[in-house]
Amino acid sequence: MFHVEVAYRLIDDELALDGIPSLNLASFVTTFMEDEAEKLMVENLSKNFIDFEEYPQTAEISNRCVNMIARLFHAPVGRSTEEALGCSTIGSSEAVILGTLAMKRRWQLGRKAKGLSTENPNIILGANCQVAWHKATRYLEIESREVPCTKDLLYMDPKKAVDLVDENTIGVCAILGSTYTGHYEDVKTLNRLLEEKNKATGLDVNIHVDAASGGFVAPFVTPDLEWDFRLNRVVSINASGHKYGLTYPGVGWAVWRNVEFLPKDLVFNVNYLGSEQASFTLNFSKSASQVIAQYYMFVRLGRKGFTRVISNLVRTADYLAERLDKTGRFIILSEKEGRGLPLVAFRLKNECYYDEFDLASHLRQRGWIVPAYTMAHALEKMKLLRVVVREDFSHTRGSLLIRDIMAALQHLDSMDKASIDNSR
Repeated sequence: MFHVEVAYRLIDDELALDGIPSLNLASFVTTFMEDEAEKLMVENLSKNFIDFEEYPQTAEISNRCVNMIARLFHAPVGRSTEEALGCSTIGSSEAVILGTLAMKRRWQLGRKAKGLSTENPNIILGANCQVAWHKATRYLEIESREVPCTKDLLYMDPKKAVDLVDENTIGVCAILGSTYTGHYEDVKTLNRLLEEKNKATGLDVNIHVDAASGGFVAPFVTPDLEWDFRLNRVVSINASGHKYGLTYPGVGWAVWRNVEFLPKDLVFNVNYLGSEQASFTLNFSKSASQVIAQYYMFVRLGRKGFTRVISNLVRTADYLAERLDKTGRFIILSEKEGRGLPLVAFRLKNECYYDEFDLASHLRQRGWIVPAYTMAHALEKMKLLRVVVREDFSHTRGSLLIRDIMAALQHLDSMDKASIDNSR
């Protein structure tokens, strides 16, 4: 048995070998919250979120968050049967699986009612989808029909997606903020084309929007962009509170248009510790602290505050993209002015004996964690780098990053091919 201070020092010294979160430009996950938010989280770490009877106010706070998010995403308002419903999750991976499960079950029930086979369900998505979708399709035994990316379109083509739809399609996934390049997929066009196909064929195929990264960005900087429940075929949306919801990891949200799109047999009514409660999650016990932290951010910032913060991230990303472009060494792949996520995806303009992975490695020597990776299926030969702009990434830090990128390039230029090959 170790003394408390010895145990702490032993673990703290080992964790010092980790990267610095504020210099981790690979991650979308929030790395800064105010002291008051952290205090609330610490004070509520021991609360088990699922104990609604013991912690009724925490349950009420979670419901308020769901209602706020549903309204943010323009959910219908009216009779109880038309009201949106949702739940908190550990993150968007859980929310994606829940959304996929709801689409599959609704498809199964519809097929059974017509006496048709429920074998071989499929879902349509872009090859640029996040790994959570591969988990969902594999775990739930659904065929994944992926629309390949092209050099001209680094995300899903809505026409190609609708062309893949058939009677076994449980739904189409549209991504609001590709993890590769930050692009928003064209949900409005997808909705129109899908509606036309449904009317022509008698199908009833809907859209799930994976807004893990863009759900708390687009409403504040491009509010007129139609991607959410304003479109009649969008029936469910997931979003990550621990990304641009500005909350520490692990909180996500899943929201459905109304009860029609969340089959009742998926919702468990459990009598737990004296309380009758509905549950639709993959896990049971979890700390209430993340949900409370999300509520703090909603109360603290409100719509105006979120607009100010997210708009500042967009300006910083645009500044970084402009500086990188002016070097003449890079091709910028991401969007600007809020048309995509506040990030910069870029690649080397000219081929040489070093690549994006070598540049990322040299930046790591300065403490920067800038990911280098290859594009999605069918474009694996395209290499790129990505800088995610978060709340703790300032113009000053951006200038320092540019300085170190140029220094790394200068060093790589001075090396011969053999030296670079040996350093890998």
